[in-house]
Amino acid sequence: MKVILTQTVPKVGKEGHVVNVANGFARNYLFPQKMAVYADKAQLSILDRRLKKLAEADAKTLASAEAVHEKVHGKQIRLEGKVAGDNTRLFGAITSQDIADALKAQLGVEVDRKQIGLVAPIKRLGKLDIELDLHRQLDTHIAVEVFNPEAIEAEEKEAEAAEGVEATEAAEEAPEAIEEPEAPVEA
Repeated sequence: MKVILTQTVPKVGKEGHVVNVANGFARNYLFPQKMAVYADKAQLSILDRRLKKLAEADAKTLASAEAVHEKVHGKQIRLEGKVAGDNTRLFGAITSQDIADALKAQLGVEVDRKQIGLVAPIKRLGKLDIELDLHRQLDTHIAVEVFNPEAIEAEEKEAEAAEGVEATEAAEEAPEAIEEPEAPVEA
């Protein structure tokens, strides 16, 4: 079924695009959520008029979107996540609002949470590649790393302890290597 998207739908298309979707998806999800309308001749002519108006507004916002793209493209942000013990599953979840806040804090860029292409909240430690929908014509990608600060502290303590053990072993081996001077021979 051909539909016209009235707003951006992740993994389907952007606002104003005419896309083919399954009949059930359109009837049961897109139409009730007012995310799309049926693509008939009347709606297509309305879309043409609306796209002409949007083109003027897009020219103004494209410049600011490109500036944001330059600041964030290919960058990485880090978010803390709490886990139990050696588990990788988070107690809570990292949402698109958390990512937007981290972008502002770490990179100094304000992005609306709706522009973040996070399909479901992040519930595990690790790295993810997230798409940012900055403009109708411009997308960018950013790496998000979710880490456990307690695990990092434990690793640092283990590394310090290992260095201490190595230093102690080296100190213990050093005296054995030194030979005592021989006693003078009496004639």
